[in-house]
Amino acid sequence: MYKVFDIHTHTYPEAISEKAVTSLGKFYNFVPEGKGTYADMEASASACNVRGFLLFSVATNAHQVEKVNSTIAALAEKSRGEGYLTVGFAGMHQDYPDFAAEINRAEKLGLQGVKLHPDIQGIDIDDPKLLPLYALLEGRMPVYFHIGDNRPQYRFSEPKKLRRVLDMFPKLEVVAAHLGGYKATDEAIEYLAGHPNVWYDTSSALWYLSTEEAERIIGKLGHERIMFGSDYPVMYPASDFARFMKITMNDAQREDILWNNAVRFLHLEEKK
Repeated sequence: MYKVFDIHTHTYPEAISEKAVTSLGKFYNFVPEGKGTYADMEASASACNVRGFLLFSVATNAHQVEKVNSTIAALAEKSRGEGYLTVGFAGMHQDYPDFAAEINRAEKLGLQGVKLHPDIQGIDIDDPKLLPLYALLEGRMPVYFHIGDNRPQYRFSEPKKLRRVLDMFPKLEVVAAHLGGYKATDEAIEYLAGHPNVWYDTSSALWYLSTEEAERIIGKLGHERIMFGSDYPVMYPASDFARFMKITMNDAQREDILWNNAVRFLHLEEKK
């Protein structure tokens, strides 16, 4: 059985999980599968041999940043204590007053990267407000971006805008989620394919793409740069794993996407 690393997960405290999941569904006009809690995610993950998670959350305002990061760090530690190879990434917001201080604190908490969702946070990915953050992270920590949308009012994270950021910061390592662009995969292929600093995940892509289209996109982006992700609570890990297994590829390619690429991206082999 394949080992699986779920590289794209969001969980919330029990007290707010229902509200958070409902809000997420309203923003994207779909009904998420999961309840939004770590326990609910873990139950699904065990069914498809998930042995590690990347945990993160989105700070919707500057006041949430520190609480988000402390919560993710504590949850990642709890998950590791249960035997999972789990990593946490920090949240950040464009209006937070001291990027450097919070990144330093995040590192001390054991967080290993930063997650941004330009569409929910309401800022272009190449906005000048974010450039000092990228300068701070370049060569130090990767940035995990929500990328893409096909709605005209949500064009904050277009692949071409990420390409501008990459051109400005040539040592910045990034993940372009959702096969490079949620409902914008052709733009991802045009602007991002082949860039040596870009990784991708399968999250929130396999449920709307045909198997044939997913195969085409994976072929264009390169299986060696793609990682499996469920985008929990959007989808349960087991549900997206079943979709992934319908895509035609050889065992070595499957092993790379399901496990090996995440281990390389997160440098987990160095920590064994």
